Amino acid sequence: MNVSVSAALSDRETTRPRTAEDAAAARAGAFLTIDLAALRENYLALRSRLGGRACAAVVKADAYGLGAARIAPVFHEAGCRHFFVAHLDEGLALRQALPDDCAIMVLHGPMPGAEADCAHAGLVPVLNSMEQIEAWGGLARALGRRLPAFVQIDSGMSRMGLPEADITRIAAAPALLDGIIVEAVMSHLACADEPDHPANAEQLANFRRRKALLPDAPASFANSSGIFLGPDYQFDLARPGAALYGLNPQPHLPNPMKNVVRLMAKVVQTREIPAGAHVGYSWRFRADRPTRIATVSVGYADGWLRSLSGRGAVLVDGRAAPIAGRVSMDSITVDVTDLPPEAVKPGNLVELIGPDQTPDAVAALAGTIGYEVLTSLGNRYHRRYLNG
Repeated sequence: MNVSVSAALSDRETTRPRTAEDAAAARAGAFLTIDLAALRENYLALRSRLGGRACAAVVKADAYGLGAARIAPVFHEAGCRHFFVAHLDEGLALRQALPDDCAIMVLHGPMPGAEADCAHAGLVPVLNSMEQIEAWGGLARALGRRLPAFVQIDSGMSRMGLPEADITRIAAAPALLDGIIVEAVMSHLACADEPDHPANAEQLANFRRRKALLPDAPASFANSSGIFLGPDYQFDLARPGAALYGLNPQPHLPNPMKNVVRLMAKVVQTREIPAGAHVGYSWRFRADRPTRIATVSVGYADGWLRSLSGRGAVLVDGRAAPIAGRVSMDSITVDVTDLPPEAVKPGNLVELIGPDQTPDAVAALAGTIGYEVLTSLGNRYHRRYLNG
């Protein structure tokens, strides 16, 4: 039975004092639950596919919006020792959450003038250009010690990494890397989630050929989907991200990963409207019958994308209630005419993301990808971490 949070709290209050957690839950408009055990299982499942090769964890964008400070230690406990973030400040924050035995790589490398901060924190930059190589090597020489780095090469994505001309230049003048310990050479796959795409084989050939021109070092190439392309793509260190958080690394096949998140929101109010009445901004929904509308406390400011306006549904006790009209900043309206009135009282919870409506499924309705759904989830939710 779908009961309100306030009613559940009232029941508990008869047996124990009200806690700060109870008070926060009563105040909250929506709840984001993250299953830490599922995260751990996903990491171990991906690592098991690597045949003994190392498995990193990509925890950029605050662990895809789910909270890096809580999630990265879970991966560490599962055996992970290599972590990737995008920005230097992400790495500085993560350094406080992980033991010293972890390497933290900064994918964008240090911005000009921030090299000393990177080195002082013991972070490992991913050097993507000759400018970054020159600045990092210059700092090493100024400090009188060699500094570690990953070197990224462009294997065909034309986004970040050294183009072939710069790789050839380094091959002809190895002193350009003086002061730098090249801990790994890496690149990034553009089409790994499409296993039959010719770009995969082309990038693999480019990566092997261009890497051979650089100093001998371990290689890192496979992202989440790249792991599933097989051993040829896995090299020494894989870098899964999205699959850790339950997104499907093989969109053409059933998802092998555990669902990690559940998003529930409270009903604020319900109302009866007559046939012909309109709902929401721009009057995009018009009732074709007497209709019961529930207003739910989640909107695009919470990451429930505006492109979901008039599309998809929320779930109430496993039954769908379609979204009616535009997604607003702080709320959505849903058609609950066909649901029992007691199931959608103010304070009751509806499900937006969960086992029956995954981030990938929500993304398909919104015309985007699961990555955007997860990383858009805002800070207004009452967050609960299970199995921690």
